[in-house]
Amino acid sequence: MSNSDGSETKTHYICQTYVEHKTGHDRETSLKIDNQFQYSTASEVQNRAERDAQSENCVGADAYLVIEDPGSGEVGLPSFLVRLGDVPEFDD
Repeated sequence: MSNSDGSETKTHYICQTYVEHKTGHDRETSLKIDNQFQYSTASEVQNRAERDAQSENCVGADAYLVIEDPGSGEVGLPSFLVRLGDVPEFDD
């Protein structure tokens, strides 16, 4: 991918897993990011999310991509490939 000024963009494929986290005196449950892994392709990241979502400690997993403009350092919003299990809501 190229920008109009000719600079290349980078696509990052991310797998992000979640665990339950109990907070406060009432032990309310929330989600907490457990791990993040970066891969080279969409199929690799999706396979990892599917594997991790089935593991005992993981309550959910996202596989997504973001596009970075190395020239400016800007990173776009995530584009989800799969969202499995209990994952946080995402508002654009």
